Amino acid sequence: MSQSSKARIYIDTNRVISEISPLLFSGFAEHMGRCIYEGIYDPASPHADENGLRTDVMDALRDLNYRAMRYPGGNFLSGYRWEDGIGPKDQRPRRRDLAWQSIETNQFGTDEFMHFCREIGTAPMMGVNMGTGSIQDAANLVEYCNSPTGTKYADMRAQNGHADPYNVDYWCIGNEMDGPWQIGHLDVVEYGKKAREAAKMMRWHDKDIKLVLCGSSNSQMPTYPEWDRIALELCWEQVDYHSMHYYATNNDDTDSFLALSAEFEAFVDTLAGTLRYVKAKTRSKRDVYLSWDEWNVWYKARLADDMRGDWTEAPHLIEEVYNLEDALVVAQWMNVFLRKSDVLKIACIAQIVNVIAPILTTTDAMLKQSIYYPIMLMSRLAHGNSLDVKVNAPMYNTKLFGDMPLLDVSSSHDAETNTNAIFIVNRSQTESLPVELIWQDMMPTAVNSAYQIAGTDPKAANSFDNPDVITAVAIEKPDISDGQSTMMLPPLSFTVIEVAL
Repeated sequence: MSQSSKARIYIDTNRVISEISPLLFSGFAEHMGRCIYEGIYDPASPHADENGLRTDVMDALRDLNYRAMRYPGGNFLSGYRWEDGIGPKDQRPRRRDLAWQSIETNQFGTDEFMHFCREIGTAPMMGVNMGTGSIQDAANLVEYCNSPTGTKYADMRAQNGHADPYNVDYWCIGNEMDGPWQIGHLDVVEYGKKAREAAKMMRWHDKDIKLVLCGSSNSQMPTYPEWDRIALELCWEQVDYHSMHYYATNNDDTDSFLALSAEFEAFVDTLAGTLRYVKAKTRSKRDVYLSWDEWNVWYKARLADDMRGDWTEAPHLIEEVYNLEDALVVAQWMNVFLRKSDVLKIACIAQIVNVIAPILTTTDAMLKQSIYYPIMLMSRLAHGNSLDVKVNAPMYNTKLFGDMPLLDVSSSHDAETNTNAIFIVNRSQTESLPVELIWQDMMPTAVNSAYQIAGTDPKAANSFDNPDVITAVAIEKPDISDGQSTMMLPPLSFTVIEVAL
């Protein structure tokens, strides 16, 4: 690409893809490694409040403004007995967690999680055990969380100090049940029938809950996408969302890694087609949407030893260190969320603290990793409708995807505030790129804000000693004239601007 190459982005607020679901900006907290213990909950930390919750971590999570929080797993869920985690703490059993070969103390459970969600202003998204658990166990948990007092499990909640129902809206019917690694793994017909019957019982306790069906654990599963088709055919009328999981890897090929949005979009498109097919086949009048309830970059801490706790409490498991290129992939992933917002309604980054997370902790300190910043910017500024923007950009070649545009772009428009946000990744590792922004219907009156994440080294990362290597920086607001603006985007950058229309 020559230095004189130019890109153009055309923005038209009439070209609406869909309303952006706020639940696209959600998180995931699993009883794994140091996510819960020494992450969210750490009574030994000088930052702990009277309930053992880390105040510094909660402040950082509030800034990310997660709209929902999936809990308690993950692979952990398929062996979890939820009743272990309620009642007096000195009476809760210590258990071997077979999923991560760790010791689970059960000092943090359902009631503590509900309190945590209230503290950070997020909606709980509970999972029920479809591995070792029964459909009765799933129904009992819904009663515990959502029923008024007067029956066994609702009264149990009241006895534990919580008379009012929690009114949990979102429920996951198991986790990755297609995976042979899963405790209590089922084939798709076994799972589909069990999930259907669990859904019926759960809804009989609360007809208004929204249910998420287990989809394929990743797009490389030998049963994908047949698992998804069959499970949906068995459960279509009982569920509201279908889950998808994906972790991005980098095989020391930054050019291809920075083009992974092509793979993310293909995954969504395949499952969107599956949804359309099943709806047509079942002659249904209702829609089911996608829930990308595990997603993140994960490739450095992937050895078997990284995922085995050696029967200790809060072992250090898959504590990935994130760099600049990882942050740019996360930014593109969230661009895909906006571009596919017509079918994708929930997305939960896995996970939120320490375990493949935007935040790392020690007992007395906390670090915001590079991926923290694109999540913060998108969660803060992407609201209203997603727009179908037209992008003309120079191309570059990748080993995995062939020719790809140097720019990856999404945009949102909020009619209530009449603001328009544009999110732009420059994938080039070496070249700055001039970009013309052209508004085609409503003219911008002012630039409200402009931010950028950028650097010269794709491997640059934050550390406790040097925490501000990769951050979101306020940049000079570009001038606007006659409905147009020009910006020079540095290589390896994520640029966000919000304008008033």
